[in-house]
Amino acid sequence: MTSEQEIQVTGLREQGYGYATIAKSTGLTKNAVVAFCRKKGLTGCKAANSRVDIPSDRCLQCGKPIEQKTGRKRIKFCSPECRTAWWNSHPEAVNRKAVYSFVCAGCGKSFTVYGNAHRKYCCHEYYIRDRYKGGGSDE
Repeated sequence: MTSEQEIQVTGLREQGYGYATIAKSTGLTKNAVVAFCRKKGLTGCKAANSRVDIPSDRCLQCGKPIEQKTGRKRIKFCSPECRTAWWNSHPEAVNRKAVYSFVCAGCGKSFTVYGNAHRKYCCHEYYIRDRYKGGGSDE
């Protein structure tokens, strides 16, 4: 832990933030924050602001410091590679609103698809059968 991180942890803990929130903000592990706070006597009652997100100037994926530009939207990642890696490892965080339900024109079963409002078939096999009027893999 660097001296800058120690100052940041001390300040946030004195403001009443919880261990997990401080860890997320500083890019440290929760256990490192807890150990530091115990060592410095910063333990005590349950933090008042434990559920509050504080603005972080660190990349969500790698923890590197990010320089935020004033008057611009806050960025969460230091690079496109980190952004892609984070979203690939956190699929539950994706807010999927474009889910469509259809009935397959080939087999008649219902199916759902994300992001394509114009699907007719549940799979490529039924598309080929319909396009080539019965041609396909089962001849």
